[in-house]
Amino acid sequence: MSRSYFTPATLRFLRQLKRNNNRAWFHEHKAQYEEHLREPFLTLIADLQEPVTRISAHYRADPSKVGGSLFRIHRDVRFSHNKLPYKTWSGARFFHERRREVHAPAFYLHIEPGNSFAGGGMWHPESKVLRSIRTFIVDNPGAWTRATGTAFRKRFDFHGERLKRPPRGFDPEHALIEDLKLKSFATGVSLDDELICSHGLVAAVANSFKQVAPLVDYLCAALDLEF
Repeated sequence: MSRSYFTPATLRFLRQLKRNNNRAWFHEHKAQYEEHLREPFLTLIADLQEPVTRISAHYRADPSKVGGSLFRIHRDVRFSHNKLPYKTWSGARFFHERRREVHAPAFYLHIEPGNSFAGGGMWHPESKVLRSIRTFIVDNPGAWTRATGTAFRKRFDFHGERLKRPPRGFDPEHALIEDLKLKSFATGVSLDDELICSHGLVAAVANSFKQVAPLVDYLCAALDLEF
């Protein structure tokens, strides 16, 4: 697919929203949000359906306006000290067909001026799921090393925090202890602003998803999900 989706106006809108994160400004500029961000992102998601399906028949790119791959622009401020109403980025998750049954790994695309990226994995899995993943790594270290070995780590770094100490119940001397300390198993590769606005975006995102697929596949196996 060779076409562009986003333009400098997309990134300009997000920068302006960051400076004017209030309901009055957003409602005044909602047409710009729809034209430059939401609608092109939904089109991009639809165009990513085929590449995502080629990676795994069990994953979905859902361009539905509500409940699909695209995250809402509105922040959930109910339990947050930060009461700003809007996200100053836009993101989409490409999810497993069983996502409503279990907490499953996903592919992810993040659009933010100067901080866009594409990748996948699991961000902050609940404690039970996290322990299952760690136990699976201990029981299947060879497959983990193949999935996240030298080639993978030349391209990707894991996002998020690590425990300062080994997780309870795991051998502090285990060869993979630094990976067992991870609180999230998520990663991505940066996409610069020029690429975000270029005809090469679909190919770049699809390639990033393909590169991170061994991690997603491994996490699916850890959680007894098909990939």
